[in-house]
Amino acid sequence: MSGGQALAREIDRIAREGGIASPVTTTRGLNARLRYLASPAGREALRQHGVSARLLRSWEAGRRPSAGKLEAVDAAYQERRRENVVRSGALKRLLDNEGRGRRIEVYPVDQTNVPQARRRPNLSERSIQARYVWDEAVDAWAEGDADTLDDIWDDLISDLDSGYGAYAYVGALGIGA
Repeated sequence: MSGGQALAREIDRIAREGGIASPVTTTRGLNARLRYLASPAGREALRQHGVSARLLRSWEAGRRPSAGKLEAVDAAYQERRRENVVRSGALKRLLDNEGRGRRIEVYPVDQTNVPQARRRPNLSERSIQARYVWDEAVDAWAEGDADTLDDIWDDLISDLDSGYGAYAYVGALGIGA
């Protein structure tokens, strides 16, 4: 995948971490998500995912939600949480780390199926200290702007060395956050 796609995946993983740890299939997890979604914006997210106010009242009366509706509640929760961590700036602050940035581990593309004559020599795991890119990267991720994420990635790998082109496409990334 391109470095920008991998960067988007990793930012998404970090945004999903934290939050409510209990699965939505447990009473505790469901109740916690419903409390999180108790705002007008949260209720609208539930409605958009097919959970009506009438259905919520039936759950309060003791009826157990179906597996599909539990997934809908979890999807609404993830959507609202994502919007909230972006809107509040919490994700940017976490990644910016008071100006120190975050270390990105770069795992190169697996070349085992590439003919020997076409393999890039000496591709190894690398790491990059990424500073001052997180505001723009989180904004691009939130908007789904893959081109800007690719540009940010190209800027980050240009610091590697003369072989930076070998890391335009990666097997995976890991951000230490």
